Amino acid sequence: MSAASLPSRGTLSIGEVLAQLRSDFPDVTISKIRFLEDQGLVQPDRTPSGYRKFSSSDVARLRYVLSQQRDNYLPLRVIKDQLEAIDSGHAPSGPGGVPRPAHLAITDNAPTPEHFRSSHAALRLTREELLNTVGLTSDQLRELEQFGLITCRPGGRYDDDALAIAQVVVDLARYGIEGRHLRSFKSAADREVSLFGQVAGPMVKQRSGDGRARAEETVRELAALSVRLHTALVQIGLRDIVG
Repeated sequence: MSAASLPSRGTLSIGEVLAQLRSDFPDVTISKIRFLEDQGLVQPDRTPSGYRKFSSSDVARLRYVLSQQRDNYLPLRVIKDQLEAIDSGHAPSGPGGVPRPAHLAITDNAPTPEHFRSSHAALRLTREELLNTVGLTSDQLRELEQFGLITCRPGGRYDDDALAIAQVVVDLARYGIEGRHLRSFKSAADREVSLFGQVAGPMVKQRSGDGRARAEETVRELAALSVRLHTALVQIGLRDIVG
């Protein structure tokens, strides 16, 4: 990523950049690249006639942004801060130089055998693999499915989301908290999804090409703010309990 801060002459068209990124980021579009430029994440050169010309450093910068969005679900304001730190010669704060949002930290201690993962595909665990990976019992999993906290995907497989939630449930179980106690979390999450959907939904329907990109970024930002608010409220409440 250090190369992303080095000046180099732009030679690639936006179509050529898209072709380079598509293999690792199948969902990226020209509109998304333009949106990231509008947000100040990348600044390609311009020809006298106004065409964008991207350098190899620009492409590296885009890869960094897209990776942080996909792997860590970071909002652009956080990624922009990271890039500014890199441009200034400083490593971004956080483990490994990459901050991780609270809602992703739940999988930090989860065993994830390499044969379960692929850089181009989500996890696909059988029921037994999920149970064995996190130490969940069959009854616990059945209860979580009954309350809608974990969903089995087509083909009888479980994905990254199921693994993350199962790990949290196992950790909570050590304190005597069971799946039935977590129904309120699911209900609260559903209400947030409905609320945030009212904000982001109309953006997807906009005629402008970057509507979907704006909706995706809005959802990331709302999710991060939601985690911060939830954490603050819980901490305040617990402070009263422990004095």
